[in-house]
Amino acid sequence: MVAMRIVILAFTLGLLAAGAKAQDLRIGLAAEPSAMDPHYHNLAPNNSILSHVFERLIEPDEKQRLTPGLAESWKPIDDAVWEFKLRKGVTWHDGSPFTADDVVFTFERAPKVPNSPSSFAAAVKGKTVKKIDDHTVHISAGSVAPTLPNELSSLMIVSKKHGEGAATQDYNSGKAAIGTGPFKLVKFTPGDRIEFARNDAYWGQKSKWAKLTFRPIQAAPARVAALLAGDLDMIEDTPTADIERLKKDPKIEISQTASNRLVYFFIDHARDVTPFAKGKDGAEIKNPFKDKRVRQAMSKAINRDAIVSRVMEGVAIPAGQLLPDGYFGVSPKLKPVAYDPDGAKKLLADAGLAGGFKLTLHTPNGRYTNDVKIAEAVAQMLTRVGIETSLEALPPAVFFTRASQGGPNNSPEFSFILVGWATPTGENSGSLVPLANTLDRSKGTGTANRGRYSNPDVDRLSAEALKINDDAKRAALLAQATEIAIEDVALLPSHYQVNTWALRKGLKYKARSDEYTLATHVSGQ
Repeated sequence: MVAMRIVILAFTLGLLAAGAKAQDLRIGLAAEPSAMDPHYHNLAPNNSILSHVFERLIEPDEKQRLTPGLAESWKPIDDAVWEFKLRKGVTWHDGSPFTADDVVFTFERAPKVPNSPSSFAAAVKGKTVKKIDDHTVHISAGSVAPTLPNELSSLMIVSKKHGEGAATQDYNSGKAAIGTGPFKLVKFTPGDRIEFARNDAYWGQKSKWAKLTFRPIQAAPARVAALLAGDLDMIEDTPTADIERLKKDPKIEISQTASNRLVYFFIDHARDVTPFAKGKDGAEIKNPFKDKRVRQAMSKAINRDAIVSRVMEGVAIPAGQLLPDGYFGVSPKLKPVAYDPDGAKKLLADAGLAGGFKLTLHTPNGRYTNDVKIAEAVAQMLTRVGIETSLEALPPAVFFTRASQGGPNNSPEFSFILVGWATPTGENSGSLVPLANTLDRSKGTGTANRGRYSNPDVDRLSAEALKINDDAKRAALLAQATEIAIEDVALLPSHYQVNTWALRKGLKYKARSDEYTLATHVSGQ
């Protein structure tokens, strides 16, 4: 009888252990977030992870359509002012109520976080927030503001109670990382893991996952190996070389969707002498990128079809502008620049650089799918037309700091970089304004313009578009501004990524165009 009880107890404990394990979700990340402060760095790995803890007034769905978040409704009450009705019954993780005071505080804090590599200034600059009551705010842009809801869909709301006087480190430690989201931050261990626990007091649909662990594994083969070994339940940024093999594996599920992420190259437009462009003898030369013909030559030297077919193994789309077809405000006229090495050489000769020059291309290592391989391929392509290009790959955290503010007077350090951008909104202004508008921190423009490109026509048309409520007119102006920027070679588009997740059999993932890896989108057992 005692033996029977022991057997039954062991069986019961086994079921409980299996049930507990079934509620755990382990995810392998391709890139590690740089902080747990939701206003420190406007970067997809940060925004994705922090979406588990913090929420926005308006939430983008898997196709970046706007849906109610902490605001249950919103509407314009005149050309410049929008009214937001805040959701009632929402509490922060410590049990304190979410109110309009937290929204007002968030707008004050977001543009002021020290040492931000890429801030959220564009989302809040020029806007004022007025508390009407505890669950109503009026947000004004001072003039016509047709894109205001789109802009706010990128901004996470933080607690005034826990955020006042809090530094980024206080969020990293968990002290200030008190959100309203479906999970609570348990521990952030840089280089190792980020742990979360389910928020059982969450106002919305509670997650089926009681424990959530993200592990940054930069090396793609190691991520795949961990999934196949059962150490992970899911991985993001599945390496292109393994996708077809994994599709045939009966133990694995694949989830894919086209991304809005543009992989592209920035060039130094600003300095008269740029540090990583030299003569063939290594001597200092005038910045060759000041000549549009040189920029055009570099674009013609890049074989985008080869990058997609060979480097990306077909899991990408050649790019000719900032966003793929189908997004609001893109230009139907812009197509990927054709590969033309002879034309590139002629343009270099016309610019007085028939002998070429030396150049260093800097890239993050492991931030984007095949980023180093892409950079290697482009370095070879440029070298073939006379621009002798070497490569330096850096850890993402180091790269982004130096690419944003590593030079004199906090200017970008590098001359030519590979980087990526996924618009936080569903329209072209979400790429055009931060990437191709002149950097102006007071206006919140050019916040990710690491090439310091500046064109008054692009700035004027962008600003005009953002003051027009008529969608057709606004889309036309955004397209026109984009055409000018691309024709002027503000940057060199390469391709749009295709997002791919791999999961153990039995799990499903609702694939997202913004690349976010969200536990709330994982279903199954």
